[in-house]
Amino acid sequence: MILSTVYAVTRRLLSLPALLLRREVSKDAELLVLRHENAVLRRHVPRVRYQPADRLWFAALSHLIPRRRWPQVFPITPATLLAWHRELVAKKWDYSQRRRPGRPPTAAAVKALVLRLAAENPRWGHRRIHGELTRLGYTMAASTVWNILTQAGIDPAPRRSGPTWKQFLAAQAEHVVAVDFLHVDTINLKRIYALVMLEHGTRRAHLLGVTANPTGRWTTQAARNFLMDTGMNITGIKFLIRDRGGQFTNAFDAVFADAGLRVLKGPPQAPKANAHCERFIGTLRRELLDRTLILNERHLRRTLTSYLEHYNGHRPHRALSQLCPSQAEAGPPRPINLAQHHVHRTAVLDGLLNEYQIAS
Repeated sequence: MILSTVYAVTRRLLSLPALLLRREVSKDAELLVLRHENAVLRRHVPRVRYQPADRLWFAALSHLIPRRRWPQVFPITPATLLAWHRELVAKKWDYSQRRRPGRPPTAAAVKALVLRLAAENPRWGHRRIHGELTRLGYTMAASTVWNILTQAGIDPAPRRSGPTWKQFLAAQAEHVVAVDFLHVDTINLKRIYALVMLEHGTRRAHLLGVTANPTGRWTTQAARNFLMDTGMNITGIKFLIRDRGGQFTNAFDAVFADAGLRVLKGPPQAPKANAHCERFIGTLRRELLDRTLILNERHLRRTLTSYLEHYNGHRPHRALSQLCPSQAEAGPPRPINLAQHHVHRTAVLDGLLNEYQIAS
């Protein structure tokens, strides 16, 4: 009853000015309705998220309303409104997206070339690499070369360490031989050892001996027998690579030192230092030892001898342009038309391996 009475009195009071100034009063009433509706909505939604277009609209209308009335008109604080306006001004005069400050980035191909020159020439500093690029016709600052090397973790000064084992082996392949032991478990679980040698340049493999007890004395005698009996041409060979196994004694090194070879010991537990020989032993296991049962030392010696004849005379090698060591020394075969020839197969090691030849 009381609410209805208050409502009737309020309506009559408001209707009197409306008769005099209907247009202005109706406009103000509409604004009051909108404000009250805005207040109701703000009670239901504690935080309103405005889009950039909304902020632009509020900032533009703020110039038409006195600042003292901003708290009653706008649903935000004056500080927020002013902050929006500052952001609009800052974006108008922001040129950071139109240009990139600093030097232009170095092309990836140039960075790769700088790192390649540093890897292939360990004693070149950043100045020497910069000079090489200038000689090739590419202009860049020496400090850029310095930055590229530093970011790659390479010392830009010419005080880097010497060549790696990989670089050394690649550069000296024609003058290097390597030796290593491999073990084989016989059919009765007895372990036998074989000492093999590989020539890096020609990829020829040799068997120095087979034993069940590889002592230092046996290893030294096997080296002597090999150099005397095989008649291997060691002209041009300068280095022999071996690991630090106890079977390789000073007497063993002296045998090859007397033949004019310098013995290089690989780092401890570093099979990559003797990578070529390790790869040969892996091939030997995959193609032969993992596919046959060994009875005793005599059987292993005969089997390895037959396989090495196949390895040196018939098996192609990627390092020799898919030629076998014998073909690489004598020269590649004459090209033929296989459609006009017959190919014969020869079984090796009772059919474990096969060799193919053109029928005469």
